[in-house]
Amino acid sequence: MRIRLRAWILAGAGLLAVGAGPAHAADTSSAESAAGSVQYTVQDLGTLGGTRSKATAIDGNTVVGSSLTRGDAAEHAFAYDLSRHTMTDLGTLGDSSRATGVEGNYVVGESDLSTDGPAHGFAYNLRTRRLVDIGTLGGSSTNITGLNGDTVVGTSSLSGDVVTHAFAYSLRTRTMTDLGSLAGPSGDSTAAAVSGAIVVGNSSLPNTPATTTHGFAYNLRTRTMTDLGTLGGSSSTANDISGSTVVGQSRTAGNGLTGYAYDLRTGIHTDLGSHFLTAQLISGSTVVGGDGLLSSSFDLMTHTSAMIGSGRGVTEVKQITGNVVVGDNFAPNSFAFVARVDNGDFAYLASLGGLNSSAAQVNRHGIVAGSAALPPADPSTANGPFHAAVWVPHTVA
Repeated sequence: MRIRLRAWILAGAGLLAVGAGPAHAADTSSAESAAGSVQYTVQDLGTLGGTRSKATAIDGNTVVGSSLTRGDAAEHAFAYDLSRHTMTDLGTLGDSSRATGVEGNYVVGESDLSTDGPAHGFAYNLRTRRLVDIGTLGGSSTNITGLNGDTVVGTSSLSGDVVTHAFAYSLRTRTMTDLGSLAGPSGDSTAAAVSGAIVVGNSSLPNTPATTTHGFAYNLRTRTMTDLGTLGGSSSTANDISGSTVVGQSRTAGNGLTGYAYDLRTGIHTDLGSHFLTAQLISGSTVVGGDGLLSSSFDLMTHTSAMIGSGRGVTEVKQITGNVVVGDNFAPNSFAFVARVDNGDFAYLASLGGLNSSAAQVNRHGIVAGSAALPPADPSTANGPFHAAVWVPHTVA
């Protein structure tokens, strides 16, 4: 789970339609794949009374994100039930709040304790409707980056707010575990993702500059941290995990940059090449990522790679679930897209009457959550306010 603010930035700027974008017009209500067999119908999820909202994650029938409240007085986390068409204000720990992830009955995110105060991670139980402050590792703030099962992971400052460590928080026992660092208690570490009992992230190293990091994998059962090493260079990162496979970025022996996949069972690195330098994500045996311009997929079983989309403009992937990838394409305007890595299908996702849209996540039913622009009040701009939205797929003849 990652917080994305691009849609709100576009709304505030009133982005102009300065060039030819994808085939759909600003008032299109559905988008069609290149194959013509699947269409996506956009639905406005509304707000908590304010002018803007955005969706950041989806699981099953629950979409979460944040919205301005009535009079645009504050930003609150919300959970939207797609089956009941209801939006619930999740409240705050003091000031504003933002939901960043959801799985089953649990929503996680961050909330500011006061107007100028630090942020703490929170967990909200949709069944009991209780908001819980997950606390810190002794410092003033926490940042949530992952949720799987009953485990929340993120990064917290330690006492004095000088050092930060990755943590894992159990929703079942309400306990936070300090994952430490590869450099010991005084080193820094950050958590990126969690799958089952394995947390991955990045850590500083002993007797090296703080900017030199290695990716790590932490086993919550054995309480051991494994240095994932590099592809011959000085540093690496770990960005995502699926099963026993970690993906990230590494320096090579020649000081180049490349994406990699690491098998925790065998200890073997796979060099993914220079097309996987950013946003490395994995689902099963499929890795997706980008090179700052285009995005691609890589099949770890066949070692074959394919470009995602038409290659026009900048393509940024946000999430992969199964064979379905969602993200944004900038060509030159920003449009949400959904693509399949198994057959190459690619579809732009329509706005709510404005020009631009932004995708965040897709659930196992193919429903995409994100944000879309309403019609503009000023004819000199392309977008009105952005609202949280979902795009629902349906097959056509």
